[in-house]
Amino acid sequence: MYNPPSFAVEDAAGVRALLDAQGFGHLVTVDADSATPSATAAPFLVDEGLRTVWLHLARANGWWRQADGRAALLIVPGTDGYVSPRWYPSKAIDGKVVPTWNYEVVHVHGTVRVTQEASELRAIVAALTDRFEAAQGAPAWSLDDAPDEYVDTMLRGIVGVELTVERIDAKRKLSQNRPVDDVRGVVAGLRAPAGPRSPAGAAAATAQRHRLADAVEDANRHR
Repeated sequence: MYNPPSFAVEDAAGVRALLDAQGFGHLVTVDADSATPSATAAPFLVDEGLRTVWLHLARANGWWRQADGRAALLIVPGTDGYVSPRWYPSKAIDGKVVPTWNYEVVHVHGTVRVTQEASELRAIVAALTDRFEAAQGAPAWSLDDAPDEYVDTMLRGIVGVELTVERIDAKRKLSQNRPVDDVRGVVAGLRAPAGPRSPAGAAAATAQRHRLADAVEDANRHR
């Protein structure tokens, strides 16, 4: 990953926050025979020490058949969005501004282990469920709420994936390289109403722009 120092996230707490904020990523491997990249997408869990990632896939998803023992890259995208040069006060000084794109992303490098062991699969599914149900409020749904025989049947339809982490590269490109006044202009621009859209599209665009504005403010708060 190209990751200039002003954008790099190097502390474990910052990396953890980016991973926890998403919980969904794209796992990429390269087929040894054809050198063709192959990817699959799934929700994931990371252990407290950022050493192991767990996820599961449908058994019918052929990705896992060529992935066991291979190096892999888990790409976890965060918030992102367009930044217009119109938002920079410095535009009025010499006009030397151009558009850019702000974004957050984490790349987790490691080695894949595929498991079909029922006890491991149950543990992965239960842990993923508990994590995401915790954000839904009470009463949380638990794997124990479903009949055992039904869960066993469903587990036979998946495989588990464990990624042993070897390196993590995390990046927040959020206008940290711009003057403070330009950063304030970016935040104001993102919080302004978007252009004409359908009502549903406008709501989604507004929410995304506000999330990005929050991220820009957070990244630049202690400059």
